[in-house]
Amino acid sequence: MEKTLKIAVLGGGSWATAIVKMLTESMDEVGWYMRSVYAIEHIKRNDHNPSYLSSVEFDVDRLKLSNDINEIVAYADVCIFAIPSAFLHSELSALTVSFEGKRVVSAIKGIVPETGLIVGEYFNQHQNVDMDDIGVLTGPCHAEEVALERLSYLTVAFADETKAKELAEYFENDYINCKISDDIIGTEYAAVLKNIYAIAAGIAHGLGYGDNFQSVLMSNAIREMKRYIKKVHKMKRNINDSAYLGDLLVTGYSVFSRNRLFGNMLGKGYTVRSAQLEMSMIAEGYYATKSAYELNQKQGAKTPILDAVHDILYENKNPKKIFKKLAEKLD
Repeated sequence: MEKTLKIAVLGGGSWATAIVKMLTESMDEVGWYMRSVYAIEHIKRNDHNPSYLSSVEFDVDRLKLSNDINEIVAYADVCIFAIPSAFLHSELSALTVSFEGKRVVSAIKGIVPETGLIVGEYFNQHQNVDMDDIGVLTGPCHAEEVALERLSYLTVAFADETKAKELAEYFENDYINCKISDDIIGTEYAAVLKNIYAIAAGIAHGLGYGDNFQSVLMSNAIREMKRYIKKVHKMKRNINDSAYLGDLLVTGYSVFSRNRLFGNMLGKGYTVRSAQLEMSMIAEGYYATKSAYELNQKQGAKTPILDAVHDILYENKNPKKIFKKLAEKLD
């Protein structure tokens, strides 16, 4: 196909780096906003991100790099955000350029803590982006396996199927398969919740629970996800599709999962703060847990796993005791 859209990625972490890698496979130029001037200069000199997925080499001539968010947003027809949700609101405070006529895609997999909104809803309510112009880019897909060019699967969601198909074509290559969805709310909530359940899986592993328990935990997690999403956005969806179940499984089981690693440290006895300090990357599930829990106080879905993780992270409850009680609630 003729590549006509100008696409930009906003964020400097591993997922942002992986998205840029995928896009440069099919595009002559990709916009890339990074806050770090040092990282930009390093990429220009050495062809790779100094801090994330450093094995990925870029053709710098295909990159439009800038630490000016206004320059990159003005440049792009499609803005793909991969900034951690905890920093999105502050990053956008410097924005003076309008999103009018542009598509905004969330690849963040988190809740904006200042508002309690998923990213798509945040852009709709705080940046006046029409819901028809909001998309979601989700898995099941780990940045590290994209770097290794292992066969991976993405889901592109837009309310308009044509827009979903158009963006998906920019990602398709020998090692990336793309599926499309019209469930922009459900896929984004699934991406949020699976990080919380991955923390639970990590805690269980750190406490010494084995594969038998983990299988029951994940089985309950997908049913809990279904109940939660149905409360916030009721529509026809198959929770066993890759965007929901697949993304949950890869995040809950993979050695690359930062949320599982974070939970594993908690299970082994780290405090929340010490675990955060030891990790070099953001565990989105930490921030998502508080917002998802508070929203569910109004929605009323049955969420024993979410509740357990919340009590450990925000109520300073003992993981061993909490998981002993949780185990009695699972079936």
